[in-house]
Amino acid sequence: MPVKPTISFENLEVAFASKSNAELRKMYLIFATLNTNWVSKLGIKLANWSFQLHLPIKGILKKTMFGHFCGGETIQESVLACQLLANYGVNSILDLSVEGKGDEASFEATTEEIYQTLVESAKTDYMPFGVFKVTGLGDYRILEKIQARQALSREEQEAYVRLENRVDRLCQTAHDLGLKILVDAEESWFQEIIDELAYRAMAKYNKTRCVVYNTYQMYRHDALDRLKKAHQVANEQGYFLGAKPVRGAYMEKERARALAEGYLDPIQPNKEATDRDYDLAIAYAIQEGISLVCATHNEKSTLALTELMSKYQIDPKFDQVYFSQLYGMSDSISYNLAKAGYRVVKYVPYGPVEKVMPYLSRRAAENSSIAGQSSREFDLVRKELKRRRIG
Repeated sequence: MPVKPTISFENLEVAFASKSNAELRKMYLIFATLNTNWVSKLGIKLANWSFQLHLPIKGILKKTMFGHFCGGETIQESVLACQLLANYGVNSILDLSVEGKGDEASFEATTEEIYQTLVESAKTDYMPFGVFKVTGLGDYRILEKIQARQALSREEQEAYVRLENRVDRLCQTAHDLGLKILVDAEESWFQEIIDELAYRAMAKYNKTRCVVYNTYQMYRHDALDRLKKAHQVANEQGYFLGAKPVRGAYMEKERARALAEGYLDPIQPNKEATDRDYDLAIAYAIQEGISLVCATHNEKSTLALTELMSKYQIDPKFDQVYFSQLYGMSDSISYNLAKAGYRVVKYVPYGPVEKVMPYLSRRAAENSSIAGQSSREFDLVRKELKRRRIG
């Protein structure tokens, strides 16, 4: 019977074991900036303007915000960051965080780059997952038309077939290399088509083990039912369901579109409902033996999952359950879980500095998540500086 480890996310010595005093001071400045909303927004705007004016700002960003939240500009640079995480028992997922140009050439280039992340990941034992967004591989407008049951032109039909082939190529590669792969969730008005692509890949590649995982945004009020229905279909068709519940990332856009177009708002009425359904989703996954990636920075949900694993006698080292956080955030969760023997994976975003600015902007602008998180991070870093008597 597995023994439930004792976990405290307040163990700062473990949380910051990989950080030098200089790195801690840098973290202090970064999260102090994020804590001050107007300073954060101004800094991002200045960085974007500097790139537009071709000012030499890349070096500064690489040593500050980019360097903290991203693994590097290339796969090779990012692997070095992943190796450092692995020294403390934390696994990694290489996450290409570049927004393409939206044409066939960029879709092909993105597919090839993600393919290379899988090849590189398979060379290690600390990069068990790949990840992709379907809209990085094909035109979202075609997905939108299909979900709306609108007819496609011949050119659009051919483009959609190419998209299907790109999805299949990445999922097959993950399968053949002994990896797992995550399909990111996106906007509700074409999420059904993304779900179909994910489930089709599961039916093909999840027969003997869980390779492909779909993502469920629990701030949608239908997400829990969608998860349960997907599990029922997987049981009926004889494949493993892989699920990655998240709280969600497109709330303001979703609500604005629903209001503008006059359909039912797909978003939960409040954060409490989202939190409730998130915890119900991870409980359902554990009870039903679903392969799970618990992607959250929420300490309460994380502890609830460790308690469920203990209750259902799931060994923390068994790969049915992974915990996941973003690189540069929630090290108090990631490192303490890893120290206690749980499987932890960090999303490690990467890409050229100027092309990753939209990602960094979201990290600074998502007040519903980053604001509270940055306050927590700031407080923990400050405590660790004091503990080391260098504050």
